[in-house]
Amino acid sequence: MSMKRLLLLTLTLSSLYPPLAGHAQDKWDLRRCVDYAVANNISVKQADVQARLSQLTYLQNKWNQVPNLSLSSDLGLRSGNNQNPVTYALITQTYTTNNWQLQSSVTAFNFFAIRKSIEYARLSWQAQLANTEKTRNDISLNVANAYLQVLLSIGQTQTAELQLHLSQNQLEITRKQVRAGSLPELNAAELEAQVAQDSATYIGSKGNVQLNILQLKAYMGLDAATPFDVYTPPVEDIPVDNIADLQPDGVYSLALVNQPLQKYDALTIAAQQQVVGSNKASLYPTISFVGSLGAAWTNTVQEPDFSKPPTISTDTLYTLKVAGTNTNIVQTNVNVAAKGKAYFPQLRQTFSQYVGIHLSVPILNNRQARTAYDKSKLQLRNVELQRDQDNLTLKQNIYQAYTAAITALQKFEANKISVTATQKSFEFAQKRYNVGMLNTIDLLTNQNNFFNARINLLNSQFDYVFKMKVLEFYKGLGIKLTKQ
Repeated sequence: MSMKRLLLLTLTLSSLYPPLAGHAQDKWDLRRCVDYAVANNISVKQADVQARLSQLTYLQNKWNQVPNLSLSSDLGLRSGNNQNPVTYALITQTYTTNNWQLQSSVTAFNFFAIRKSIEYARLSWQAQLANTEKTRNDISLNVANAYLQVLLSIGQTQTAELQLHLSQNQLEITRKQVRAGSLPELNAAELEAQVAQDSATYIGSKGNVQLNILQLKAYMGLDAATPFDVYTPPVEDIPVDNIADLQPDGVYSLALVNQPLQKYDALTIAAQQQVVGSNKASLYPTISFVGSLGAAWTNTVQEPDFSKPPTISTDTLYTLKVAGTNTNIVQTNVNVAAKGKAYFPQLRQTFSQYVGIHLSVPILNNRQARTAYDKSKLQLRNVELQRDQDNLTLKQNIYQAYTAAITALQKFEANKISVTATQKSFEFAQKRYNVGMLNTIDLLTNQNNFFNARINLLNSQFDYVFKMKVLEFYKGLGIKLTKQ
């Protein structure tokens, strides 16, 4: 056996038998691939995080309706001319003070600004949920497309394998005829070249399968090194709706209701309308109820210390002459010992309460509130224009998908006719070649025409299926490759 034939045989055998590990893996159908992608794709996870952040903002805005409450305290050393915080007398000395204050306030009326901010946050949260759903749909569509590409490449590989077997069988028959002297050696050489070409095509097809599988894994968020095999339903068994039920006007009407991008746009517009209302309310006065509790302590406050005996002293106030005799008028002083007043009794003594109504009227704030209001109206117009653009793009995509589906269907039907014709031509050529009425080049030409027609038929069939699946996706039917 020549080196060329040995190499050819080695390549053929290695391509016909994939690694045994591939046969031991579970097969993934489309539903399993989509579910895994939705659960593990990073873009979906990021969209989910944004939705959770929006939910926290909504919950925070709801808490803005609840009165705020704060407790504050300070401990310090004062010196110089100050007012005693307990007795309110002016003193000139260094003393220690400690103040406590409990404050609360609640907005009573601000032209519904808080209510509108809550509604804005709620709608923004719902919009982010719709955006997460859109991301899931986009990933699902990408996974379905990649899955179909894997199926297509597998089908092309199977067709290339049949072509290779056909060429190999034809080569063996021709070699026998050459050894018998009924055909020249040139015929066998030409068929050997054809087998080598078909082997290269088959190996390339197998490589395309692996590349398409890697692309599918990337959309799924699956590690490239993970063993993976797909379930391959026959393409003719993939359910496809009747094209008559997917008219673009009807699909567009349903898409406006079902597509998450359109839901996202509607919710974003509604949320922005609440922003406009909230910013407008900030131009008007705000009324709040306020209240506080306070107490203070200082080390300068004294109180009697009855635990110690008092001291008695006399002071001569003045002398009065009575009947020629000087009489001293004296004052007896009972001096009671003093001590610093205790901490908590002093707090009780200084405990005070305050309740009031606070009015805030915006008069001049460098036009910040008015500018924010004007900007919010322009932003509302911007999201409305984005909604119109998204709807226009959606309609254009649906009409393009419908036209592409019609074209793919027509191409698929035409390729059916082409396969039938080239198959018949090849069968006639095979018979003529077997009786020596046709040369090898003409036989190979007919064989390649038949092979190319089958590849084109397979390509157009998968293209048609995918175009129809896109229309079904826009209609809101989801994507399925198996009958339920």
